[in-house]
Order: sequence, then structure tokens, then C-alpha cells
Amino acid sequence: MTALAHETPWGFAPEPSGQEVPRPDLDEVLWQAWEAMELPEGFHAEIIEGFIEVSPTGCYAHSQIANKLRRAADKYLADGPYAGHQDTNVIHDRKVWIPDVIIALEDFEAQDVIEHGVGVKASAVEVAVEVVSPGHNSVTRDRVRKRRAYARAGIPVYVLVDDHDLRGIVTVFTSPMPEKGDYAAEHRVPYGTDITIPEGPAKGFVIGEAITGPPRADR
Repeated sequence: MTALAHETPWGFAPEPSGQEVPRPDLDEVLWQAWEAMELPEGFHAEIIEGFIEVSPTGCYAHSQIANKLRRAADKYLADGPYAGHQDTNVIHDRKVWIPDVIIALEDFEAQDVIEHGVGVKASAVEVAVEVVSPGHNSVTRDRVRKRRAYARAGIPVYVLVDDHDLRGIVTVFTSPMPEKGDYAAEHRVPYGTDITIPEGPAKGFVIGEAITGPPRADR
């Protein structure tokens, strides 16, 4: 994973005339850089807390969990207007995230699609799911930085499937507090124990052994 950011403070640049000309803020600069990026196949870029983070796509185990969860969500939501989505840019105030799965309207409203179709607004997302990727930076990103980011954006439910906890843990975060960058409630269970989405269009959807795999022995 690679993180890129402008490390000097933004403010006003002195001109030869002595006048100060305002520079664009960091969020706008990072947004422009992100839009211009051309990455090789197998990588994607996100803007998280002032950095552009470039990451490889998930390994086999990671992809298996994400795919199973999305397919199960689609079956659960089949009789309504909501569906599971993957590889979708979610955007909020010039921040960009690519959750492993989101639950949102199957057909997004026009006002929820960001300019030029580069992504959808975070306000259109009912559930964001991350399957923790290997590596210290990736683990911290999903457990800490994205938890803060999704809470700040007001995403109602954040599901964290932590395949790199020794026992395997699924956590459902609810009741976002945008001003604090955190969720007021969380429910954690080990792999092999069912956990249910408690609210929203996916209320009652169960994440269990069929998605995560069997319980793990303590190690």
C-alpha cells in the first residue's frame, strides 16, 4: 500500500508583487490528483484522511468473503429496491473510498451519482462492508481510519469482517456520530456466530459461517 499526500501547509502563496494569491485547499488538490491517476490493473486508489492510498485488490480469501457476502445480500434483498454492490467509488466531501461491499439502491437516483459518474455519494449508502486486508497499514486502515471516515460521512451501518484477528471477528457498527468520527454502538462476534444487521433496508440480514467460514480455535 502506498500513501501520497502534500506535506507542506496550504495557505496563501506570496507573489512577486507582494500580493497573496490563495492556493486550492488540500482536499481539492488530492481530488484532482486522484481523478488524473492511471493505475495498472489490480490496483485502486482511495482518498482517506488527507492521503491518497494505493492498494492492490484483495487476495483469494478476502475476495471469497466479500463475494459471498454480496451474493447473500442480493438474495436477502431480492424482493426490494436495494442490492449489494462491489467496486464502487463512494465519495464524501472530496474523500473517496472503495468499500468491499455496499448496500444501496440497486439503481441509484440521479442526484446520488457524482459528476462524470466517477462514484456515488456516501449519503446514498446504507451499509458499508470492509474485509480486512493483510498487512499492518491495511489492518489499521480498515479498523481505524475507515471507521472514522464512514462515521464522519454518516453511513448508518459499517460492517468489519476481520479475517486477520486470530479468531476471526465480525463487528457491526451503528449510530454514527459524524462530529466525533465514530459509531456509538458496536456488536462483535467471532467467526461461526451469527450477527444480524439491526437496521435499515438490510435489517435482519445475517452474516454467519456460510460467509466467513467456521469458528477458529484460539491461537
